[in-house]
Amino acid sequence: MSSVIDDVAVAAPAAPPLASRQDGTHPRPQLLRGAWADLTGTWDFRHDDEDAGSDAGWAQGFPDARDIVVPFPPESPASGIGDTGFHPVVWYARTIRPEDLVTVGHGVDRPRLLLHFGAVDHRARVWIDGQFVGEHEGGHTPFTFDVTEVLRGSGSGVGAGAGTGGGAPVTEHRLVVRAEDDPHDLTQPRGKQDWHQDAHAIWYRRTTGIWQTVWLEAVPTASVAALRWTPAGPTAVDLSVRFRGRPPVGARLRVALRFDERDEDLGTTEFDAASHHPTLDVTVPIGRQRNGQAEDELTWSPERPRLVDATLELVDADGRALDTVTSYLGVRTVGVGGGRFLLNHHPYDVRSVLDQAFWPESHLAAPEPLAHRREVELIKELGFTAARVHQKTEDPRFLYWADRLGLLVWAEAPGAYEFSPVAVQRLTAEWIAIVERDASHPSIATWVPFNESWGIQHVVDDPAQQAYARALTDLTRALDPSRPVITNDGWEQQHTDIVTIHDYEGDGSRLAATYADDAARAAAVSGIAPSGHFQFVGGASDAGQPVMLTEFGGVAYQPGSAREDGWGYTAASDGDDWVARITALYDAVRASSFLAGSCWTQLTDTMQETNGLLNADRSPKVPIEQIRRAVTGR
Repeated sequence: MSSVIDDVAVAAPAAPPLASRQDGTHPRPQLLRGAWADLTGTWDFRHDDEDAGSDAGWAQGFPDARDIVVPFPPESPASGIGDTGFHPVVWYARTIRPEDLVTVGHGVDRPRLLLHFGAVDHRARVWIDGQFVGEHEGGHTPFTFDVTEVLRGSGSGVGAGAGTGGGAPVTEHRLVVRAEDDPHDLTQPRGKQDWHQDAHAIWYRRTTGIWQTVWLEAVPTASVAALRWTPAGPTAVDLSVRFRGRPPVGARLRVALRFDERDEDLGTTEFDAASHHPTLDVTVPIGRQRNGQAEDELTWSPERPRLVDATLELVDADGRALDTVTSYLGVRTVGVGGGRFLLNHHPYDVRSVLDQAFWPESHLAAPEPLAHRREVELIKELGFTAARVHQKTEDPRFLYWADRLGLLVWAEAPGAYEFSPVAVQRLTAEWIAIVERDASHPSIATWVPFNESWGIQHVVDDPAQQAYARALTDLTRALDPSRPVITNDGWEQQHTDIVTIHDYEGDGSRLAATYADDAARAAAVSGIAPSGHFQFVGGASDAGQPVMLTEFGGVAYQPGSAREDGWGYTAASDGDDWVARITALYDAVRASSFLAGSCWTQLTDTMQETNGLLNADRSPKVPIEQIRRAVTGR
């Protein structure tokens, strides 16, 4: 079927691609349709330091605009702005053109137009043609507006009759975004974004405004809005589907699973959709009943990242497809037991690296979509099986490559800097959205709502802060009972599934003694930990959980020209000394009788922190084989 928009014939969108083999550019990799329009690129931009734009009518357009390249934050060189000063309010504008509607296949079969934002830090208000579309708070989570009615009201011909020749001609539309990100508002979940004018200590340049993809999509009146996969054993998976619009009477959801790696169809199942609005929760069988000796044929792990493809069709009573999306899932379990981290019910030694996911040219935004693939590849080439993405909610495209190439991910909330009712509300709301967005990714192995007591600085003796930490941990378990939860990574823990310790001891022999055996374990987790903080608070104590050293190392080395402000927790004199120090510290971890995992600080140099295994540009400081040998011991 084809439609006509502004007298341009538009072919019906192609079928969505096989999700497990997509090219990694789609901003929502686990829910694909056949077409979408990328609205990133050159936009108009202006700072609004006096916050005068709203009263001055900038929603209709603003004067003295500069060019900015979206999605790069205005503090970054890649944006074309590169202004790192304090600018708490900024404005963006872009034209939506008829060809954008053509690209997404807008027409009688797909009459609803959705405007998606991957992330805007911290608060966004959006207008089209001067009409207010909506607002969103939370700088690390996606949001979507159905803009069909706004465009129809502006005389565009969008909506009923659009694409059939019966509406008004499609015209250009002006999209305007106001972003507010106060660098001194300590209640905002901000992670490692500095509140000083210049980056200092462990904090980096700020990321203001749009920093992930802005995109347009056309969907049917009744469509799949979101989905979630949860493995339910080796032969089934739980599926939750949320619909946008009510499916018609008699509508059914058809779910087909396929293991493309072996060219094997795993079965198709249909479910009643009409009586399950807005959410359908079902269990989907995965293929035939498998021989118990071959249950691992489909399981996902870093060593064998097998993915199962899914096609979901919403069909009417006559079997006609109303909406078709593709997705993928990984069949795997994670948990704890016997003092170990368990992957697919077996002990698994977690060898992780701390990833700040910050680029010198583009800051929190990746310099281009496939940079996420290279990040995962580099982590694996260095010998790691996991990454702890630190104080940042990473772009879903990074998680796609972690799923596809095989990398466990520690998912961590960006912290706020104070404890108050507003800070509690903001972090809780954003964390719920983060878990909802990312829960289907098999790569995510655990959730980390707090790090080093950021935002709960007095949790050691404040009952209210203790209650908050416990509550958010238990809320995380309620949202996703399938993964372990780390209450507060590093120290001052309670009710945690994994005991995590931060220890930057630079001498390998002393580190080995601290984590040698069961007696050393008891000493490390009792009372004052090696970090100098209480390991447990609020009456909590060691319950035999796995113990991991989730920050260690941090050895600085600057080959070539050195930053005067560069630093690490210890420093090497040259490349050979640096490799020897890494080897000695990893030998200590490998010699421990009880450590269930570790996380090296850190993957890359990041601004003034020169303790990365790689330079800031992702080049290795010494041949990568030497680093891998130090990390893996082989």
